[in-house]
Order: sequence, then structure tokens, then C-alpha cells
Amino acid sequence: MFKLTYISTYPPTHCGIAEYTRFLVTALKSVRPDVKIHVLSDKSNQTFKLSGGVEVHPVFEFKANSYRSILDELTLIGGVDVLHVQHEYGIFGYNDLILEAALEAKREKLVKSVIFTLHSVYHPLSGNDGALDLQKKLNSVDAVIVHSYLMEFELQNQGLDPLLIRRIPHGTHLNPFLETPRHELLNELQLKEDDISGMTLVTPGFLRIDKGLDLLIQSINNLDKKDSMTLIIAGEKRLGTREDKEMFDFIEDACKRLNIILVEKYLSSEEILKLAALADIIILPYRDRPALYSVSGILHLSMGSFKPLLGTRVPRLIELYQFAPRATVPPKKPEQLSKTLRWYIRNYEHMVAYMANLYSYAVRTQWIRMARRHIKLYRETLAT
Repeated sequence: MFKLTYISTYPPTHCGIAEYTRFLVTALKSVRPDVKIHVLSDKSNQTFKLSGGVEVHPVFEFKANSYRSILDELTLIGGVDVLHVQHEYGIFGYNDLILEAALEAKREKLVKSVIFTLHSVYHPLSGNDGALDLQKKLNSVDAVIVHSYLMEFELQNQGLDPLLIRRIPHGTHLNPFLETPRHELLNELQLKEDDISGMTLVTPGFLRIDKGLDLLIQSINNLDKKDSMTLIIAGEKRLGTREDKEMFDFIEDACKRLNIILVEKYLSSEEILKLAALADIIILPYRDRPALYSVSGILHLSMGSFKPLLGTRVPRLIELYQFAPRATVPPKKPEQLSKTLRWYIRNYEHMVAYMANLYSYAVRTQWIRMARRHIKLYRETLAT
């Protein structure tokens, strides 16, 4: 048995990394119930709690000026074997403070092994010196986990030792609601049967400009039979920029003209899975920020539902492009999205069959399998 501590956001914080960590620790506990797991989380959790056999300690603030509190908490719990940072720049800021805190914990012998999962990797063309500086300094940790080939090779190009980089795909949760009757799904999602007609299109996740929702609406508006489908846009508003606000205004205006259901709320993973079970087609029309690599957690929740997916050809959806290239279109091209969506609707059964490679990948990347790969890595770093 070994002791494992994650530094990460954690539910109820509204954050994709929080959900990622929850899925991972749940799978780890099912594989190795004897492993002692602590999560040093953001202070949104407010109080210490036990969650599924995992001890959650609210310790740090978002983009803090110091992470000394993490060392204090590690001292209180008596040190651990592995310290694993679930790193996202939106949580820890564009600096190396969290890295320095983790390395200080190792110097003080509070931890034996330090591992980082980079959920975002910046390219030099981004001009983001803070992120690039952190990425260069990661040669000082015991392992760096990334989720895609693009992220792996970008870090190599930036000078990170290839032996430190481990590509472990984002985990996939196979949808347990696929056999749930439609009327039950609608009732649990607080949707009305009368509001939904024809083909059901779903796009879930935070409502931001990078989700390309305005392009999706333009593409549907171009269709001849747009009245024979329903688009469900569901997620929490993230109006951080003027462009975000303009996009949301565009969506609200489109709701008056098209058959669009706007579910404006934070969605739990369970609610996203129920929406995916309700969908005929799941659409991810993303427009990625330039010079930034990541993968989509929504993609993994979606492909575990074994429904046809349609997305854009962007780094965040590299796995969709890899395993179902015909299910992708160039970003920022609503006309091409319209054309492909029209073809999907006319050839629905063909697209279900075409998605077989992606569905196989979903099965291969189930959370329990990714948890085993994490455990293997933890053992390797402790052995060295």
C-alpha cells in the first residue's frame, strides 16, 4: 500500500479538472481500495470531507501567490509517497509557484515522487512566457503525464526529457443511461417532450466563445429542413470576454427563430451523460485558441455514449480526428458543418457503423484502465 495525494480542484467546484480528478480517484479506489488517497483541493470546498473513501482538504486559492499551505497540509497528514499535481493554467496561473512548492515538498522529504499532469500545453508561438517557462522546468519532476501525441511531442520540442513524458489518454466513462427510457431522461433533465421534435442534436459544456456555438447555429440556419430537428445547448455561461457575451446574445436571439433549447446551468457529469443518451447526434463545433494543446473531457463523456459525433478539426478533438476523420470538419466553416450535418441525417445508420473505431477507443480508455496505468507509473517512479 502507498499513500497518494492529488493537488487539484474537486467537486463541487465547477471545473473540468475537478470532474477529471473525481473520476480518476473513483477508478483508483475500485482498482486498489487499499491505497490511501488525499486531495488537496481549492478552498471552494470550504471544509474537510470524506468523499468515496478519499479525504478532501481545502488548501489553496485559485492563482495564489504562494502554495506554502500545501506543505503545511502534507506535514499534518504525515507525508505521502506520491504527490500528483493536476495542472491547469486557469487554476495555478502562468508561473512556476506550484512546481516550486511540489519540489520543496520533496526536498523536505514530505513526498518521495512528484508527478505533473499537464492538461494544457502552450506552443512558443503563444508568446506566453510564464507557461513556457514552467514547461521547460518540468525536467525536475519524476514524470509528466499528457493526454495526446500533440502535447507529448510539443513538450519534447521544448526540451523536456522524452523519458519523463507519459501519454495516458483522458479516461472515458461508458454511459450507464443508454437503456433509460426517453421520457425518464426528459423528466430528470427537466425537459418537455412537446419541445423536442425530429432529430435531437446536443452540444454540452461551458458556454464560451471557443465552443463555436455561434458557428453551429449558423450551420443549422443554412439547412433546408431545420424545422425537423431540435438543438439542445446546455451548460454554464462563462462570459469572461466581450466575445463570450456577444456569442451568448447571438444564441438567445437564435432561440427565437430556431428550435433551440437553451439549458443555462452547470451540468454535472451525470447530467451530461443523460443528455448524451437523449441525443441522436452530439456536435462539438470547437474553435481552439491558437498555439494551445489540450484534449476535450466532453469528447470522452460523449464517445462513451456510442452516438454519432460531429466535431471540428482542432487539437482539442485530435482523438476524434484520429479515429473518425470523416466526423470532423475544418473549424470556423459553418457551410462545411451544414453540409456534413445534412449528410449525417440522411445516412445516420452508416455513421453509427463508421464510428466503430472511435467506440472501440472509448472502451480501451475506460477510467478503470487509465487508473491501472497511473498505478503502474506511480510504482515505477517510487522504484527509481
